[in-house]
Amino acid sequence: MLTVIAALIGGLLGFRRARALGGNRKDRAHYAVGYAIAFGLTATIAGIFIARLIQL
Repeated sequence: MLTVIAALIGGLLGFRRARALGGNRKDRAHYAVGYAIAFGLTATIAGIFIARLIQL
């Protein structure tokens, strides 16, 4: 669940970033997807790390 939420937040932040830079619709979509992947991957790794810490 953490991964999905992080990906959505990343997508929104990427969209806003591209809009602030004056990007067109394709630029906004590109930034949104890139940020969503980055945030989702980071959340996945963090979730695995936290799960392993709890098991110790």
